[in-house]
Amino acid sequence: MRVLRSSAVTAVAAVAALTAVSGCAEKSDGKSTDGAVNVAASDDKCEVSKTSFPAGHVKINVENKGSKVTEVYVYAPDDRIVTERENIGPGTKAEITATIKAGSYEIACKPGMKGDGIRQKITVTGGGEAKKSDPALDKAVAEYRKYVQQQADETIPAAQKFVDAVKKGDLDEAKKNYAPSRTGWERTEPVAESFGDIDPKVDVREDGLEKDQKWTGWHKLEKSLWDAKAITDEDKTLADQLMKDLEDWRKRVGTAEITPTSMANGAKELLDEVYRNKITGEEERYSHTDLVDFEANVDGAEKAYELLKPVAAKNDAELVKTLDAQFAAVKKALGDYRDGDGFKSYDSVGKDDRKKLSDAVNALSEPLSKLAAAVAK
Repeated sequence: MRVLRSSAVTAVAAVAALTAVSGCAEKSDGKSTDGAVNVAASDDKCEVSKTSFPAGHVKINVENKGSKVTEVYVYAPDDRIVTERENIGPGTKAEITATIKAGSYEIACKPGMKGDGIRQKITVTGGGEAKKSDPALDKAVAEYRKYVQQQADETIPAAQKFVDAVKKGDLDEAKKNYAPSRTGWERTEPVAESFGDIDPKVDVREDGLEKDQKWTGWHKLEKSLWDAKAITDEDKTLADQLMKDLEDWRKRVGTAEITPTSMANGAKELLDEVYRNKITGEEERYSHTDLVDFEANVDGAEKAYELLKPVAAKNDAELVKTLDAQFAAVKKALGDYRDGDGFKSYDSVGKDDRKKLSDAVNALSEPLSKLAAAVAK
């Protein structure tokens, strides 16, 4: 689950409601010499250097001048997150490289990483779209879409086994099929934002619910299986809903907007989430199947990287060398916790070992943040 993001309903409501933006204005002197959009975030402001710029590869330089950890999002008006950067600490800077089409958007700063954020309307003009596309990057996107489609196609029968067990009231069989039913989804999380409201429906935790949002999906069923140790009639209904939502996801893969920079940024954001949140065990807090998720997340991030690697290698050979080494290190670290064909229960992994895993993932996440810029050169 990609944590701390607005649901589709929240995003749509915010776009519709914001006819004027309070506390979020264009800087009168915030010109950038390299064409970048500068965002100065504080506890009560989100100052954007320009509210109109050409489409194409866009560099966004963020500086957190506030006292709270913040996030910066670019929202499309159709409830889709175009790009994001989370966990920007006070006094620190972040650089985001994204591919943005012509249209109307909003840049949002979220001090404290909560709520709808302080927003600024922006317009992206058509100028940058006249640039010739890179065949190598077009191929990378096409191959990644095939990969995501394959993962979605393979998830359906795996999830059906899990759902059938739930509907039969077979607690042990449902537990057995829970983690395998999630692997394909976890591998595609680098581009989860491309699928609109599917993620909040299938993969939200109880503490991640928006106001008035009904809890559905895997983790609601996980709690019943391991915490309550009972399957209710409501759970059986929710199991059917999970299958409907996953079928919806599979259909959306072909039309989801995926770009080289969204692949790169999504892989980085996902590993940040693993490092900051999943490593604590909060994702699979009842089943303790976290290591299965970790491996799938790393697999998905590595797939995105491998497909972008030929272009990145031409533009930044040292970065590719570093990423090769760090991906290998993370996979080796995960390998220490294998148990037969699977992994140890995460509640058996002590604090020191979790710290080692966290350090390995963090060491990969930092250079991965440079991948989008490398492929956008």
